[in-house]
Amino acid sequence: MKLILVGPGAFGAKHLDALSNIDGAEVVSIVGPDRVKSRELADRFGIEHIDDRLDLALQRKGVNAAIITSPTHLHTAQAIECLDAGKHVAVEIPAGDTLQDVERLAAKQLHTGLVCMVGHTRRYHPSHQWIHKRVQTGKFKILHMDVQTFFFRRANTNAQGEPRDWTDHLLWHHAAHTVDLFQYQIGEAIENFSVMQGPLHPDLGIALDMSIQMRTVSRRLLTLTLSFNNRGPLGTVFRYIGDTGTYIAKYDELITGNDDQIDVSGIDISNNGIELQDRDFLYCIRDGCEPRASIKNVLPCYRLLKNLEDQINLHSGV
Repeated sequence: MKLILVGPGAFGAKHLDALSNIDGAEVVSIVGPDRVKSRELADRFGIEHIDDRLDLALQRKGVNAAIITSPTHLHTAQAIECLDAGKHVAVEIPAGDTLQDVERLAAKQLHTGLVCMVGHTRRYHPSHQWIHKRVQTGKFKILHMDVQTFFFRRANTNAQGEPRDWTDHLLWHHAAHTVDLFQYQIGEAIENFSVMQGPLHPDLGIALDMSIQMRTVSRRLLTLTLSFNNRGPLGTVFRYIGDTGTYIAKYDELITGNDDQIDVSGIDISNNGIELQDRDFLYCIRDGCEPRASIKNVLPCYRLLKNLEDQINLHSGV
């Protein structure tokens, strides 16, 4: 399977690490506007070719698919360009920063019939898979998901602290992970929701604090707190409160409410959520199946994000 990677940033490197563990996966080109940065990453992973034009990289002989880890505002257009070129595509979360863009991508996938998946990695982390299996077998009913997404951000920098030319977003990126996971784990329609945000940052132009609440038709709850003002441990912690126990997940770690460790090492072939995500992408290309995080499966998340955005705008007088 010959792939190109679009976007030589922090998450591009994470995907290259993951792909190095997958037999038969070969990245044949790295695409990005900064050729020096692309060359550095290519050399690190032994990749010969780089390009600053996606259209040319897609024309390389034998290319089957692309993984897009470029800035958010480029995701939809680049993913559609890949599908138009007859290539399968995996695009990092979010699939777009407007519902209109995401729906355009979903329509293009439907038209081409190619695999198009989105980096909703929480669906793949072994800790959340463990919960999902218990829910599916009736051993655990989620009553309330209480989630904290905490970072500290005052500048446009990536996960490695390097400057970037786009602004991260609490709603369209970080909340997307949890809203999608809640829908995936519960499997019910959302009947009610609310959102509040703090003041906009004068330089970044985004809110640095946000609170989201949701309720399903059977009155199961999501409480999500997000902040870029947090000075302390960073990342996202998921607390699953249910009828037969309480479980706390942080990426690939899972403990009970009493701090007892749960072994999730046998849940899947790897404990690396990004690797599992990429394996699903490649397997579905090979087998002609639909990925767990296909654009079709995650589209309801983006429709909810649009509803939340509309509520924010209504309350702010926009």
